[in-house]
Amino acid sequence: MTSNLANVEEYFRVNMEKKLFIKVPEQEDHDLTPATKLLEKRREMLEVENGLNQQKEEFAMKIESLAQRREELARKETQLKESLMKFDKFLKENDAKRTRAIKKSHEERKTREQKEVEILNLRENMGKLSSKKDRQLKNVDTNLAYQRYLESVLENVEEFGEVKDIIGRFDTLAATNAELLDRAREAQDRTEKDRMAFLHSTEEKNTTILNYNNDIAKLQTKLEELQFRSAKWQSECDQTMNNATQKSLLLGQIKMATNNLFNLVKSHLNNRLNTTNDTLVQLDKIQQFILDLSAITADMEGRLQGQPI
Repeated sequence: MTSNLANVEEYFRVNMEKKLFIKVPEQEDHDLTPATKLLEKRREMLEVENGLNQQKEEFAMKIESLAQRREELARKETQLKESLMKFDKFLKENDAKRTRAIKKSHEERKTREQKEVEILNLRENMGKLSSKKDRQLKNVDTNLAYQRYLESVLENVEEFGEVKDIIGRFDTLAATNAELLDRAREAQDRTEKDRMAFLHSTEEKNTTILNYNNDIAKLQTKLEELQFRSAKWQSECDQTMNNATQKSLLLGQIKMATNNLFNLVKSHLNNRLNTTNDTLVQLDKIQQFILDLSAITADMEGRLQGQPI
């Protein structure tokens, strides 16, 4: 905006200089009077002012035109933005429509494939039903012979009044036969179960007997081993008893000898020792006596050796 004003001022300044700078021939200046010159100057000033006003009007018109153009450009810019927004919205809607169309196409193709499978299944079922229909028609044709036979039975047998009586009697007999077959099957099943139970029991008893025989064989082997050990231990016991008898005899002899020595010591000490049957005590007394006797003997020998001959 500031640049435009500077350009406008420069424009007016240049035009004013052009208007004010009027070159008049020198001869004419000398011929004109001052009043004429003043009028001429006023005329020129008026022309300049009119030119200036005209230029101002033109400039104002140009400014207005520029403002209108600017408003038009702003309006067109707004319209262009709106058009762009609408176009962007249009593109997005087209993308959404295209996505929905693709999804719908996939769904329709999937539905079509499912329908084709259903059609194939229905055709197959229709073929099966057609075959079943043909079989049933054949059965009807076959059963017509039975119907004619039953009608001939009614003509010859007075027991039944209608065909349904014969069918009812047949159903009764068939039910009775089925019940008997079930009973026979159940009896056969029970017999088979009893037989299997007997075989199982027999097998278990045989296994038990075999286990008992194995245990008996093991016990017999163990008994023989124990008998062998018992004989060995009896021999060792006899040997030990013999050794014990010999040791007892030796011990008796030792006790007798000890008792005799104790009595000798006792008599030597003039019966100052207490009587006892404990061999250890006797040995202790004998040992003490021997030690005392040895000490006395040694003392006497020492004294004898110390005396002059």
